[in-house]
Amino acid sequence: MLSLRDMALTVEERGEGQFYWVVLEASDADDGDVMVYRRIESAARPQASYSDALAVGVEVVRRLAD
Repeated sequence: MLSLRDMALTVEERGEGQFYWVVLEASDADDGDVMVYRRIESAARPQASYSDALAVGVEVVRRLAD
């Protein structure tokens, strides 16, 4: 049976014009209305724009989902 992963993608600006994608995965903590995520992968090098970092991050999420 296929097991789906509960992942999220965000982009952080860690310095002016330095955008990093970050992939998060839900932890096993079950507190009802609160979802807790942990970092599972993040960019080693910055992208020049938010949209570039987001596009690269989407490809990483696709790879992890397969």
